Amino acid sequence: MTIEPIEIEDLLACLRAGRKPRDHGPYQVMVGDHDLNYTTTIIDDPVPTGRQIIEGAGLRNAEDHLVFQVLRNGELEELRLEETADLRSGDVERFLVFPSAASFRFDIDGKRLEWGYKVISGLVLKRLAGVDPTKFGIWQVIPGQDDIPIGDTDLVCLASDGLEHFFTGVPQTTEGGVV
Repeated sequence: MTIEPIEIEDLLACLRAGRKPRDHGPYQVMVGDHDLNYTTTIIDDPVPTGRQIIEGAGLRNAEDHLVFQVLRNGELEELRLEETADLRSGDVERFLVFPSAASFRFDIDGKRLEWGYKVISGLVLKRLAGVDPTKFGIWQVIPGQDDIPIGDTDLVCLASDGLEHFFTGVPQTTEGGVV
């Protein structure tokens, strides 16, 4: 009797290849911590709970953590402990797990907001600013330096010293311009 090895579906690799993950596990998923250090973990359940993601990452006391799905479009979406994420959908790229006690403030277009974790994506910043993400760009203000453009899927750390400042605007274009 020959036992065939179980093939593990690499979630991030199949999404980057442009295909949906298969309907059954096990799945290899990337789980990042609050410093954006990623490790891989194996999840058997195609529809794991936030608690399963936290525990699969080797963390104890799930109640002391927050877990967020990093979606293909760059948006971060909280996954509560008993809420599920469907790994088969092709929407979830990876996960981030954070201590739940921290919150971070930032300023966008002159409006001060509070955020429950230390990273945020460009797309989420645009949505919080209330602008059309397809028509507007977002930049991080760096005093004494050029402003940094933030892409939709870029993750920005909000935990550095001081209040982070962002602004939105229409990206410059040469369309219709004279060369």
